[in-house]
Amino acid sequence: MVKRCKAVMRQIICFSEEKGRLCDVLGAWVKIMKPTRADWLSVLKELKNMDHPLYLEVAEHALLEESFEPNLRDYTKLIHYYSKESQLDAAENIFTAMKQRGFICDQVILTTMVHMYSKAGHLDRAEEYFEEIKLLGEPLDKRSYGSMIMTYIRAGMPEKGESLLEEMDAQEIYAGSEVYKALLRAYSKIGNAEGAQRVFDAIQMAGIIPDDKVCSLLIYAYGMAGQSEKARIAFENMKRVGIKPTDKCISLVLVAYEKENMINTALKFLIDLEKDGIMVGEETSRILASWFRKLGVVEEVELVLRDFATTTSHQIS
Repeated sequence: MVKRCKAVMRQIICFSEEKGRLCDVLGAWVKIMKPTRADWLSVLKELKNMDHPLYLEVAEHALLEESFEPNLRDYTKLIHYYSKESQLDAAENIFTAMKQRGFICDQVILTTMVHMYSKAGHLDRAEEYFEEIKLLGEPLDKRSYGSMIMTYIRAGMPEKGESLLEEMDAQEIYAGSEVYKALLRAYSKIGNAEGAQRVFDAIQMAGIIPDDKVCSLLIYAYGMAGQSEKARIAFENMKRVGIKPTDKCISLVLVAYEKENMINTALKFLIDLEKDGIMVGEETSRILASWFRKLGVVEEVELVLRDFATTTSHQIS
């Protein structure tokens, strides 16, 4: 850091309201030292690294100075910072000031606004900014689409999110894997198996290879929907393509069977797994034991717990 930057840093660090206004301190620095954009950026970087309480005030003041040569991305960064702190009004004020100073909004900064309101749970405001992106007349990128899809997911409207996903697919634009997974999770939680299956298929169409976590979400969706056989099929398909089933996946199939009181089918499922050399873990054993207790079959509970303890000790040794 050059001397003129160190000088103003000392003044900022030692600043107190009794000494006057910070804007006067910065104004004097500009007048005397004539800083360049690089100097401003050096000061801002240092304040941010220090997590200094005056960082935002200095950053806002810099936007007013010609020597800073502010551009659209400077405003975007500040809005993003305020959104992370959930200071929506402050972010809006920066956005308004930016437009008043003659800057024209682009897709990046409007997407930042969508993302901010999405995280804050303000669906209507997020939709307003998404419409503004469309009015730009440019092709929407995957980040803009992804932010709005996440907005609908957070609002409990996965169907609308899926509709945007289909719009993207038609243009051969593919969302990030986190967006697909979030949509699949949303359908799974509400037991919408058809929706979950559609998203699972879309994941593969997008060239994303499903892992055990993605497969478990599909299994869970079928279990929640009371479709144990389809949950089992999803599990078998997972094995068939070489994905090693985790204890979580096994337990979800068991839960699906329990939901339909199919104890014999569940036991056969576990026996088949054992034949394939797949041993159940703690979660599956606990679910099975709980199920047996509900049925009033105490001896089987003790047997399950004993078998699990034996299996665990073998694995450790």
